[in-house]
Amino acid sequence: MIQRVALVSPYALSVFGGVQEQVLAMSRELTRRDVEVLVLAPDHHDHGSYESPARIARFGRRLSMPANGSRAPLTLSPRAARTARRAINEFSPDVVHYHEPFAPLLGWAALHAHEYPSVATFHRNGAGPALSLTRPLLRTLAHGIDVATAVSDAAATTIARAVGISPVVLFNGFETDRFTESLRVRDADVVLVYVGRLEERKGVKVAISAVRSHNDRGAEQWRLVIIGDGPERTRLQAQAGHDDSIIFEGALADAAKRAWLRRANALLAPSLRGESFGLTLLEAMASETAVVASDIEGYRDAAGSNATLFRAGDASDLERAVSEALRGETEQGLALAREHAQRWSMSSLVNAYFDLYSQAAGIFQQAR
Repeated sequence: MIQRVALVSPYALSVFGGVQEQVLAMSRELTRRDVEVLVLAPDHHDHGSYESPARIARFGRRLSMPANGSRAPLTLSPRAARTARRAINEFSPDVVHYHEPFAPLLGWAALHAHEYPSVATFHRNGAGPALSLTRPLLRTLAHGIDVATAVSDAAATTIARAVGISPVVLFNGFETDRFTESLRVRDADVVLVYVGRLEERKGVKVAISAVRSHNDRGAEQWRLVIIGDGPERTRLQAQAGHDDSIIFEGALADAAKRAWLRRANALLAPSLRGESFGLTLLEAMASETAVVASDIEGYRDAAGSNATLFRAGDASDLERAVSEALRGETEQGLALAREHAQRWSMSSLVNAYFDLYSQAAGIFQQAR
């Protein structure tokens, strides 16, 4: 019986990201099931609770390192990895669940020691030097994985090609009911919302171009609310100029983000590439908000037929898609999209993980 689970995030919880969101949502769902949870992450200066009742332990200095077209908030401290391993030993879990286990460095000491049953979840979509140049090391670390999973077919293909692991494909889950806790309201103006990191591959500059082009023609004005932070913020603010229809909210607490999704006429997801799965799209659908997304693999997988797609990187086509989504919005369509999003509930995902936790425990015991 699984009663104690350690969740390892290689990325700091103090920076918004899909992996971090998964770890925190899992910690809440597991705790609701009377499982004792320890979350381990980088950034010893962080003291936030992130609406999680789990015990959260942080180790090492947070660094921002290039990774898969993004910037990863991780630690490169071997001491932090050793201390994290000791914390896991003190906690004595029934299973250790590593998210993105090959991302340096926090979980490596515990993964290499393999002192407890282990489940690994791979999120990354897209190969690169970080995988190809460290293949021998990663294959060594892979010996510490009892059961491997991936959040999408794309993420499974990436890790299979890099290391030869064949993971079970599950999905990114989220707490669907939390996204209708805020009152659904609509402003007099059309409100479009972007949620995510501000980095080149996210395509936020395309969204800004589309909104400014639309508004310059004197049509019904659109407001673009940009939620998140990152290395492109200064460039994006320069692109927006003094246009008061472009609003930079910065990184917001989860409750504030959910409130904006309930207020928006549409979510914009303009990524150019590198998305293993479009969890943000599903969050908008769960919020009963229309979705406009770039036509890339990870987003197509998440959206089904419940989003309006446009050519990635094409501001004119994004403008077209927004107009189409606004004209076509119906209560029935929003209800169908919310029903679609329910398929990715965190409750269903944790049910699947409980089976894999038990499987990992059996494999671990047989190898002793």
